[in-house]
Amino acid sequence: MNLKRQLLLVSLLTLILPWAGCEFIRETESALRTGQQQMLAATARAVANSMAQYREEFPAQDDTFDTADQLYIHTLNTRPEIDGYFDDWSLERTSLRLIRGADGPIRVALGAFGQTIYVYVEVRDRNVVYATSKSIVLDGGSQHADRVNLVSSNPPYLQELITFAAEAPGRILSYKQNAYGFAPEPAITAHWQDAPGGYRLEARIPAALLGNHLGVVVNNTDNAANPGTRSSTFSGNVPGPTARVSAEIKAIAAGLVQPDMRLLITDAKGWRLAAAGEINNTTPSTRIGFARRAYDLLVESGKEAVFAQPDPLGREQQAYVGSALQGREMGSWFRSTASGKAIVAVAAPIMAGGETFGAVVLQQGTDAILSLTNEGLARLINVTLIATLLVAGTLLGYATWLSRRIRHLSVAAEAAVENETLQAALPSALAGDEIGDLSRSFSSVLQQLGDYNEYLRSLASKLSHELRTPLAIVTSSLENLEHEALGEAGVGYTARAREGADRLRRILSAMSEANRVEELMTNAEPEAFDLRDVLQSTVTAYRDVYKDRSFDFDCNLADADMRGSPELLIQMLDKLVDNAVDFSSENDIISIGLKEQDDSLELSVANPGPPLPARMRTQMFDSMVSMRPGQDARHLGLGLYIARLIATGHGGRISADNLDKGVILRVRLPKPEE
Repeated sequence: MNLKRQLLLVSLLTLILPWAGCEFIRETESALRTGQQQMLAATARAVANSMAQYREEFPAQDDTFDTADQLYIHTLNTRPEIDGYFDDWSLERTSLRLIRGADGPIRVALGAFGQTIYVYVEVRDRNVVYATSKSIVLDGGSQHADRVNLVSSNPPYLQELITFAAEAPGRILSYKQNAYGFAPEPAITAHWQDAPGGYRLEARIPAALLGNHLGVVVNNTDNAANPGTRSSTFSGNVPGPTARVSAEIKAIAAGLVQPDMRLLITDAKGWRLAAAGEINNTTPSTRIGFARRAYDLLVESGKEAVFAQPDPLGREQQAYVGSALQGREMGSWFRSTASGKAIVAVAAPIMAGGETFGAVVLQQGTDAILSLTNEGLARLINVTLIATLLVAGTLLGYATWLSRRIRHLSVAAEAAVENETLQAALPSALAGDEIGDLSRSFSSVLQQLGDYNEYLRSLASKLSHELRTPLAIVTSSLENLEHEALGEAGVGYTARAREGADRLRRILSAMSEANRVEELMTNAEPEAFDLRDVLQSTVTAYRDVYKDRSFDFDCNLADADMRGSPELLIQMLDKLVDNAVDFSSENDIISIGLKEQDDSLELSVANPGPPLPARMRTQMFDSMVSMRPGQDARHLGLGLYIARLIATGHGGRISADNLDKGVILRVRLPKPEE
């Protein structure tokens, strides 16, 4: 990973700031929520204590009836038109009570407007059987047709039955049962409306005609001779007491509710007796839309249950309400699906004399919390964003500048190593920081390395010059000693000394060869020649000299015009081939190639020998560097150095690379200008 990426990762540490800020805001919101819930609970207890003074306004608790046997009478905001349709009831369809019917679900709703009770029944019936006029007069159609019965009673008095049966769709007469049978009731208005798969009944009944216990019974028959199937809103013989909003309790609640708060009051079974106030449940303003989304993402937990509006069937059954009806105060948090805001709800029991006869439910939004946390979060986001961008930009700029200095130093050092003199001015040498120290250290190392290389280059010439005179003295002394009378042992010693002197002379000749090549390159007159022909004849000679090797010459050029010294180029090729022979085995193939490469000619010599170590690819062409096993005295590491001198003297360059099997030496020579 480069320096810029490392510093960029370090700059990510600035994200600790927004994390700490978010944790602080979470703690702040938690504290504000706790405070709001405690305040709302205190308000709920105060309202419950106030409502306890109106014990007589709450319905008496009757445990003989199950809540499933009771119907809720909804308060209607407008007067419905009696036409068999539910659209004008100012209620949602979820307010319809659902019961099981013979052919499908039956939906029932009761509503009150003024002193009038409205009944709506929606029946699924595959085969509607209408009543005849005779059956209606005799028994209200109770035995011979599909019908809807409204059961009304005031226990312990006898219950009454109002029957709705139709001869045909449209306005119908309703019949009320009395001691003599069924008689039409003109005060009741009803409408029977056919519907796909069944029918709908809508009726308007004066409240004075009804008791406080109401139930709906639907009879479904297939034909006039079949009594049919009975479906009812109650399980026993008598319906349970109806529940409805209390005008007195509603008026009291309206005076106790506070802005942006909803107050619900229920009886002992959870039936809603009053509802006042509304929660601001609209979508938040887009003025702080970004902060709102950031708040939802970073702060809001989103784990609260979905907030439920007042139960459309009239009975509050949430867990916290049930706990209050059992005498225990309880609070809960919800999430609004409309706005996404959190809502706190608290339920407190209404008690008198140790008896719980109702509950107070308070619900409130969190606009106050949101305003505080949104403002804090907006400031946090702005400061964090500016700080993060500033720190990241500064670190990135610094990393770019620092990495550029290091890169320039690296490139300059590599260029200096490739330079023969190893002398180069490195960048940042005058800087006072650590990179300046590193640059000065590199310069010192390169200078020492250059001096050492220069010493190695001149070592052969110095040794050749210094050893030539002593060698001549030794040789002449041996020659004179050969003319003296020596014993058999002396003759042997003299012969061995002569052989050593000859070997030393050959070494000195090899050491001085590089100097001669440099002089020849300086004084040689360049001439034009065909390099292809020179190589072809030279390779033929190699086949005669190295009979235990195979030579392959690959050249598809018709001619290879070259300008320079053919003798020196042949000497360069001799060094390359000698190196290839030394690092190959008997019967190996040494490949010599010549091809055109861009604006130059590339001469290559490949042998299947051992691969080159990575560190030797550039050093093997230096003076007195050899990789031959045992460092044979015949090879002082000057062969490839001489080859490089000849290649550079012709304006070319020499390189070495490993093959899959073996090593290849390449010499690129520029083509003569036309």
